[in-house]
Amino acid sequence: MSYMDELNFWLNDDYFDQKTKEELLAIRNNEAEVEDRFYKELEFGTGGLRGVIGAGTNRMNVYTVRKATQGLANYIIKRGTQSKGVAIAFDSRRMSPEFSDEAARCLAANGIKAYIFESLRPTPELSFALRTLGCTAGIVVTASHNPPEYNGYKVYWEDGAQVTAPIDKDIITEVQSIKDYHTVKTMSREDAVAAGLYEVIGKEIDDKYMAELKKQIIHPDVIREMADDIKIVYTPLCGTGNKPVRRILSELGFKHVYVVPEQENPDPDFTTLDYPNPEDPKAFTYALRLAKEKDADIVLATDPDADRLGVYAKDTKTGEYVAFTGNMSGMLIAEYILREKTATGAMPENPALVTTIVTTNMTKPITQAYGVKLIEVLTGFKFIGEQIKLFEQTGSNNYVFGLEESYGCLAGTHARDKDAIVAVMCLCEVAAYCKKHNMTLWDMMVSMYEKYGYFKETQYTITMKGIDGARQIAEIMEKLRKNPPKAFGDLKVEKFRDYQNDVIIDMETGEKTTTGLPKSNVLYFELPDNAWCCARPSGTEPKIKFYMGVKGTSLEDAKAKVEKLTEDVKAVL
Repeated sequence: MSYMDELNFWLNDDYFDQKTKEELLAIRNNEAEVEDRFYKELEFGTGGLRGVIGAGTNRMNVYTVRKATQGLANYIIKRGTQSKGVAIAFDSRRMSPEFSDEAARCLAANGIKAYIFESLRPTPELSFALRTLGCTAGIVVTASHNPPEYNGYKVYWEDGAQVTAPIDKDIITEVQSIKDYHTVKTMSREDAVAAGLYEVIGKEIDDKYMAELKKQIIHPDVIREMADDIKIVYTPLCGTGNKPVRRILSELGFKHVYVVPEQENPDPDFTTLDYPNPEDPKAFTYALRLAKEKDADIVLATDPDADRLGVYAKDTKTGEYVAFTGNMSGMLIAEYILREKTATGAMPENPALVTTIVTTNMTKPITQAYGVKLIEVLTGFKFIGEQIKLFEQTGSNNYVFGLEESYGCLAGTHARDKDAIVAVMCLCEVAAYCKKHNMTLWDMMVSMYEKYGYFKETQYTITMKGIDGARQIAEIMEKLRKNPPKAFGDLKVEKFRDYQNDVIIDMETGEKTTTGLPKSNVLYFELPDNAWCCARPSGTEPKIKFYMGVKGTSLEDAKAKVEKLTEDVKAVL
């Protein structure tokens, strides 16, 4: 069907509710809008759905959510694991409770029990919940840090990680095979509850989750000693982090935790924010104002589904607050865990730290210093979660920490996704330890640079929306793939990795080797002196990202090098 045929089908078929039809009638004369809403189906990608909320096949609505859930249900039934049930969590966004309820009722109509949280919960708690309940899968309704007009739907598997190959592709096939909305099953909540297929969960899981987090504390005595001396400012950015973060810090004994009042409560419009992303300095406007008022040691922000953590800490020399990238905060926690576990004899045998190919190269000297194996995986925390599962299956290594550059990390194996709640807890312990030794987090970071080298990373992003955007992004990737640059400025490309074609090419000798990782549309350029560049289209947004990293001789040198590399990359495009 053409997009106009699709529009007319939605307007005339009894399956769709009156409110949906009224929304579509209001835009039917705007051809560009109609085309954008109906020119394709909202793609169920490897992680699930993400899109603008609204009526139409290319939007997030109860019908696209229900259809995605039917595809997931069909796959579960084919595997014969429907008796295990599915856990569901949701965030503070518009339509999140409604989409979660739709998913639960669709599962129930297919004979699959849904365990749905009573109110909003962080993504990592969903990962924990489905493992605790022994579910076959999990769903989180969230668009993470996207703008307020978006929502999303992420699928997790029984190990607690987001679905990976081949399961992701098999679920996609099932979703795509549903051609008729009328075949999608649903039932009333009352009937689902009566049939024992719809169970509301909450406090019991919360309590168990908190208990697991506390197991990651290395020096509870240090926290108790410094609890009254350290001041923490925290903002949940109007999302799911508020209650669990406050609870864990309170139960550990921290006395001075100040929550940003304007961003404390759920707000689907994110009124005080341009963009609810802790990677964006503007998201810290209110938090930094409160930090200066309270003379805080550390300033923390979690994104709406509380899997990412943004950090500022005071530089005592200037009195200013310094922003930490995800690489920096991850390295602080990694150094602390590896150092203190080694010092206390708590390091397990065959320890491993897992990271992604676009995360800082500082991981290499840190893991070498403590005799920890470094494993690099593709971009996406689900691949770190997958490694934990492999360790358990093979007994090859023991997981001690995992991190990615996009402000996410995981201490412990209670979840299989990045967990900003455990990251807050760990970082506050590190801050307490620093305070005890008359240091700040920034002082510790500087000492790490002096010890391991001045590693610095950045990103350059090109956004291309609409129908033509995807084509333009594909063209950029194809150009770089077919004719890889021999140099970026004065930095010669030493090796070129094409993960799509599973090949590493030595640019000097022409020698070819395999990447050893699953196929993915990612290009990586190894440059001299620990410099690198990586090109990767986003799987969830109309963007292509260029990740870059350098190693300098000082903070200033690293800054200059990464700025030059960014300009050199732009010049090649």
